[in-house]
Amino acid sequence: MIVGIPGETASGETRVAITPPVAKKLVGRDVSVCVTSGAGEGSDWSDEAYRDVGCDVVDDRETVFERADVICQIRGLGTNEDEPMDPYREGQIVVGTLGPYDLDDEVYDELADRQVSAFTLELMPRISRAQSMDVLSSMASIGGYKAALVAAEQLPKLFPLEMTAAGTVRPADVFVIGAGVAGLKAIATAERLGASVKGYDIRLEVKQEVESLGADFVELDLETEGSGDDEGYAVEMGEEFYEQQRKELGRVVPESDVVITTAAIPGAPAPELVSAEMIEGMDDGSVVVDLSAPTGGNCEPTVAGETVEHAGVTVFGPTNLPATVPHTASQLFANNLYNFLDHLLDDGELVLDTDDEIVDATLLTHDGTIRRPHEDGGETDDEDDATDEDEEPVEDEADA
Repeated sequence: MIVGIPGETASGETRVAITPPVAKKLVGRDVSVCVTSGAGEGSDWSDEAYRDVGCDVVDDRETVFERADVICQIRGLGTNEDEPMDPYREGQIVVGTLGPYDLDDEVYDELADRQVSAFTLELMPRISRAQSMDVLSSMASIGGYKAALVAAEQLPKLFPLEMTAAGTVRPADVFVIGAGVAGLKAIATAERLGASVKGYDIRLEVKQEVESLGADFVELDLETEGSGDDEGYAVEMGEEFYEQQRKELGRVVPESDVVITTAAIPGAPAPELVSAEMIEGMDDGSVVVDLSAPTGGNCEPTVAGETVEHAGVTVFGPTNLPATVPHTASQLFANNLYNFLDHLLDDGELVLDTDDEIVDATLLTHDGTIRRPHEDGGETDDEDDATDEDEEPVEDEADA
């Protein structure tokens, strides 16, 4: 079997799906690895590093698609806007984050016509044995970490309390909305930087997690029954609920120097939780980092992929923070991907058992059949631990 690493073509994408250390593990299992020259340069992995572990480095992407049985990508299919579909050949297996909620019917039809087996890792089931394959959690953790750093860099105040001969400097007030993976990592990072941190989540059961990191949990006067599904995702609520939530958040947001938001709903626009009026109540120089910018944002002034000024407040709308830490992000992604391939590998070949829960959940198309993602997704950062009838509780969650 040949695993192919064609490299990424999406604008600003610096990560690589398989790193040399992971390629070495594949080679050690009698799997050949073919990689496009320069595929790892954005994340500081040289062609020589791939050659040293036994990879075949080729000059162009087309050769990888021609030779490989399995194509591994960070971003493919629906995540490469305004670009034609990569030249997947008949019977090929594609594994990566493929943007299942953004795919047009034509893309599904084309994949089915080509007999492509497409695995999208965003739909990894939230069960214990799949945790090591969960790329959303890995990338969300990096996103939360970077969000706190971006805010600390931009804020014209220090994060920590400082007691000096020149006077006492009070700590910055940081408010994180959403206590999933990204939110908890943002809370932990801001706490380590010395800020005074508050966290909020629609699910009161995460209060202990927030407080265990040293932050204060903000409880709003809301009826939250039915806010989570069986897998622990926070579900989309009605507009009346969001209106009351915005009214309650309006008490906390203006008091904050930094607001970091993380709530997203798979397959639907992110809920708007922070109004322009709330941001206008913040002090000049304050900072907002909206991690849900790719799906519309949690804040009214957010513009995806841009940094805007609103009433003296800087509002960041990042769409790919993990790509700003490409070496580490690639390491984590590649490890998740290897664990997924390892789950399927048997004597050097991938065995696709559609009765397996992990295979069934992540397989979009197979043998000419279109397998749609679930229509009723839930919020992917404001979430709780999940359980399955045959599995232990999941200790970490996925984010958008």
